[in-house]
Amino acid sequence: MARKTARPGRTLALLFLAIAIMFGGIAFAGTWKPELGLDLRGGTEISMTAENSEGGSVPRESLDEAKSIIDQRVNGSGITGGRVTTEGNDVIKVSIPGTGKVQQETAERVRQTAKLRFRLVACSPQKPCGAADSSGSMVEDPSTSTVPGTSPRAAFGSETASASETASASEKASEKASESADPSASPSASAGADAEKRSKNSVVPVDEAVEFMRNVPQEWATAYNSFTCPAPGAEPAEDIAGEPLLTCDEDGVPYLLTPAVIEGTEISEASYGIPQQQANYVVTLDFKSDGNKVFADTTGAIAGTGEQFAIVLDTQVISAPTADSRISGGAQISGDFTQESAAALANNLKYGSLPLDFPEDGIQTRVIGPTLAGNQLTAGLWAGLIGLILVVIFSILYYRAMSIVVIGSLLVAGALTYGMILLLSETAGVTLDLPGVAGLIVGIGITADSFIILYERMRDDMRDGRSMRVAVDTAWVRARNTCLASDGVSFLAAFVLYVFATNEVKGFAFMLGLTTIIDVLVFFWFTHPMTKLMAGWGFFNKGHVLSGMDKRAIGTVDAPTGTTLVGGKA
Repeated sequence: MARKTARPGRTLALLFLAIAIMFGGIAFAGTWKPELGLDLRGGTEISMTAENSEGGSVPRESLDEAKSIIDQRVNGSGITGGRVTTEGNDVIKVSIPGTGKVQQETAERVRQTAKLRFRLVACSPQKPCGAADSSGSMVEDPSTSTVPGTSPRAAFGSETASASETASASEKASEKASESADPSASPSASAGADAEKRSKNSVVPVDEAVEFMRNVPQEWATAYNSFTCPAPGAEPAEDIAGEPLLTCDEDGVPYLLTPAVIEGTEISEASYGIPQQQANYVVTLDFKSDGNKVFADTTGAIAGTGEQFAIVLDTQVISAPTADSRISGGAQISGDFTQESAAALANNLKYGSLPLDFPEDGIQTRVIGPTLAGNQLTAGLWAGLIGLILVVIFSILYYRAMSIVVIGSLLVAGALTYGMILLLSETAGVTLDLPGVAGLIVGIGITADSFIILYERMRDDMRDGRSMRVAVDTAWVRARNTCLASDGVSFLAAFVLYVFATNEVKGFAFMLGLTTIIDVLVFFWFTHPMTKLMAGWGFFNKGHVLSGMDKRAIGTVDAPTGTTLVGGKA
């Protein structure tokens, strides 16, 4: 028994409903023009002069590494149109399409160091540094009440968390701790001979950090009790992995933190999103094997104690969670994130810290014009329009009234493509450059292939004596497989180009892949059901001379009366 096919009218109604919903969302966003690329619109250029944090000239390897990281931050997908180049031995230039607020925020994000470290909280408003007892240990305030103005708690795994993404701290506070400490009794010296041999830039073992947290040296307690959070924009404190850190969070809550136990380089993956049954964005971190073990040991050491584990980004505490149990499944940072801020933090953590410093006085921003003349865009659009007109003329001459489906397929494909570009421009930062326009033009040919295959299969079946109603279904099976194979090859070519080509070609590959997917959708949801619907009309199934499916058009004209066909000739 043949499988009952879906009603063509219902399929078409669902398609047009989906298109209406899509353009309703576009109208709600108020965006009716796609974002153009650097070559067509121009944008913002950021010139950054690098400085070697260890002194001396800038190593070429570090400059190339910084360029690669910034390129991933700006244009990791290859479809946002950003370009990153080097100039000379110490300059990196970043070009971003557009000149608005979003571009300025991107410029700020580009030069962030994104240095992430994990430390234990030795002192905080909820765990004050008290006086030393007879054993030399610090006596903590037994009060566990929340201090007004402190940040809400954060979480690892399934716990709740708070976060921010800006970085500021106080270098003066660290100097206080250094000045008040006797060299022989400094926090570094108190860690023992092994700690002295270890580089100051190295993380410390978990048990050493726990010892510092639970027995805070007097000089650090004194420094914390006299510490005041700096004003916004002040020079941040120096963040040395192997030494304690006096810093604050974005709400001005002071912290004394132990030496770092995990470096941000141990992060294997950083992503953002809205978890199920939650309403706010979070940033999720996964660690490499070594980092995951240290993270599990650290959370195990403080599990159930109420002690905090701080996530420090560019010297600022962005989250200070507690742990109820040993956790080995990664960390989750949550709080007052927007989609943009969560994405920015995740990208910075994912693509790593910059190996070079970029001082403020070495950063210049300017507006640049389009790299291509406007007439080139006009020429590209005219090429696409002429190609579209030629396809329509051919369809009308060859398929006559059946060209209604052809023209309709092109219009629906055009509407879906334009709508998707608008949505992707708004949500994913996709920009349309000249290579992208070329990809869209190639898509016209892909769409034209589909209905030609279907119609010619139908004509073959009608030559064999089938009616148009039957021929639509029998031809559809073979035409569908052929079109899927053809579109599969086109999509594979676009995918390979997107993965392996340079950013200048990725725009073409992305648009080619997008139009290929849309062609499949239009073929299944418009071309086939519309053809099936028209096959039920007498004008077409009875073979009207203008239908495009009459006997003369399909090559089965009856021989004149009294004429005998011999050897295929009358």
